[in-house]
Amino acid sequence: MRFEAGTELAADAERVWTVLVDVERWPEWTASVRRARRLEPGPLVVGATARLEQPKLRPAVWRVTELTGGCAFTWVSVSPGVRTRAEHRVLPLPDGRSRVELVVEQSGPLAGVVGWLYGDLTRRYLRMEADGLRRRCERD
Repeated sequence: MRFEAGTELAADAERVWTVLVDVERWPEWTASVRRARRLEPGPLVVGATARLEQPKLRPAVWRVTELTGGCAFTWVSVSPGVRTRAEHRVLPLPDGRSRVELVVEQSGPLAGVVGWLYGDLTRRYLRMEADGLRRRCERD
């Protein structure tokens, strides 16, 4: 199962990246995350973990598996029967604006069932994250 959302922002990529990697502050700008807590101090790096609590979902621990400083990170959460991989990309646009692309991919023996049960919610949460990030970055 694959879900995607994106948006263009009237903010430069550096600003967007700074807001995006400050995971613990996500609840301030997206209602799709109730609580977010980094499980170790320091910057977001490969191997870093965070625990997210989202409405209507069980809490999940996410581990960063890929990071391209200033423009992209991927993290993974594993639950029984499903591996969820989430990509976050910030792309600079020529006019000083930027584009954010968010992707969630689920795999494993229960991915089809989970996608069927939670697909609409996943799409809604991705849209909330993209729109909330845009509003936050354009506000300041």
